[in-house]
Amino acid sequence: MVVGLGVTGQAVARFLDARGAVLTLTDRRSNIAAEGMPHATLRLGAENPAWLGEAELVVTSPGVPRDSPLLWAAVAAQVPVVSEIELAARFLTAPLVAVTGTNGKSTVTVMLGGIFRRAGMKTFVGGNLGTPLLDAVGCALDVAVVEVSSFQLEWVESFKPRVGIHLNLTDDHFDRYRDLDDYGAAKARMFARQDGADWAILNRDDPRVWRLARELRSNVLGFGLGAAAVPGIWRDGNTLMFDDGRRRARVDLAGFGLPGRHNLANAMAAAAAALVMGVDARHVERALGDFRPLAHRIEPVGERAGVTFIDDSKGTNVGSVVEAIAAVKAPIILIAGGLDKGGDYAPLRKPLEEKVKLVILIGDAREKMRLALEGAAAIELAPTLDQAVQRAARAAAAGDTVLLSPACSSFDQFRDYAERGEIFKKLVRAL
Repeated sequence: MVVGLGVTGQAVARFLDARGAVLTLTDRRSNIAAEGMPHATLRLGAENPAWLGEAELVVTSPGVPRDSPLLWAAVAAQVPVVSEIELAARFLTAPLVAVTGTNGKSTVTVMLGGIFRRAGMKTFVGGNLGTPLLDAVGCALDVAVVEVSSFQLEWVESFKPRVGIHLNLTDDHFDRYRDLDDYGAAKARMFARQDGADWAILNRDDPRVWRLARELRSNVLGFGLGAAAVPGIWRDGNTLMFDDGRRRARVDLAGFGLPGRHNLANAMAAAAAALVMGVDARHVERALGDFRPLAHRIEPVGERAGVTFIDDSKGTNVGSVVEAIAAVKAPIILIAGGLDKGGDYAPLRKPLEEKVKLVILIGDAREKMRLALEGAAAIELAPTLDQAVQRAARAAAAGDTVLLSPACSSFDQFRDYAERGEIFKKLVRAL
């Protein structure tokens, strides 16, 4: 049984069909087109535990919540429930490098892919980033780099990356998790099957991430912006210094141009993972020098009358907005808001006081955010992104930065964060 028929579920269905499985495909939505689906029993529009029937394996998609009646029924009937990355890992022969964390996963995943390819390695890059890990099965690969979310990690058992990276842990997805400990426990599952042949690369500057170092059986290597620590990677001027206890290396950052302390930490994590995998430091240097920001992640999108406009639509939680504010030039006009995910907006108050002259709040969360942030900066409400961009343009003076960094998901008004970012770009170009 495949539960959830989005991009991941459809990839799972094709994969299992090609291997002779008898399939039942289910989705809460009733408007799923059967065209293009493999031959299967199709169950749509609800989640009836009776549909489990004689299923011997349930593969669930990331968007399916843990309290799904079908998943509960499967667990009660002792039918194995796995995620797509768990299924894929059982068939992969190439070593896995897995990246998790609240923020920066996609950047580090793509960065690592560039490093490995620069080193001449046949490399798959995907996972939560967009391409299902199952697409790597059967390919001649030297390494598979996969972004993994907490949702994907909820149903792993034997998933065992050669190198696992945990970037950070901040409030997010509290519409799915009880609290930060519950959310963190899902992410920590990435390391559960690692042993002494594997590496865990952990953020020393994040206490909730670094405390995992005491619990893991794998080799632990820390990265962070503070003092040197071995085994680890740290900054010395414009150089990254690396020592994993077996090998030392230096990575020159002269060509690395991404702004912000968070991107320096991302570069450290990516470099550390590549170096423990045996990549030569010169390949790391060149790949970091070639790297450009991903779309919708603190991406400059235009300048009008001396005002810089920056698209950080991927900033869907408070921690990422704090980093975005730190990375861009003040004075800032911040456009934020969208669909609330249950987090605490109070950590935004200090950055607003220091660098933001106006906050324009949009979407369903705008009133909740206004109450949480009142007094930290001037605040205005604008129901739509179009209205917010127009107001920001009128309020901005030469030298200001208009930053879209929502701290919320996009699903109240947009298909996803990418659509929100693309519409922001069009609105800026139309000014």
